[in-house]
Amino acid sequence: MNTVETAGFCGHCGGPATQAGPAAQGDPATQGERPTSDAHLGCQQRLAMEPPRYCAVCRRRMKVQVTPLGWTAECSRHGRVTP
Repeated sequence: MNTVETAGFCGHCGGPATQAGPAAQGDPATQGERPTSDAHLGCQQRLAMEPPRYCAVCRRRMKVQVTPLGWTAECSRHGRVTP
């Protein structure tokens, strides 16, 4: 159940995580992918401070529990995500 799969969706908003583009294909840092919009860059900043709300693999809403010591998030199909 906890297999390694590529992230296709944003953990914050559930939108597509990246979009292949000719402008970014030669850039090894982005590995041929670029953010889909400027608004999505804000999601990346929020995910640095907040737990993900959507599964990055299947786009399902996750069960999130926040405690004073951290957080856990669990997808019904792909299992638990921890910081």
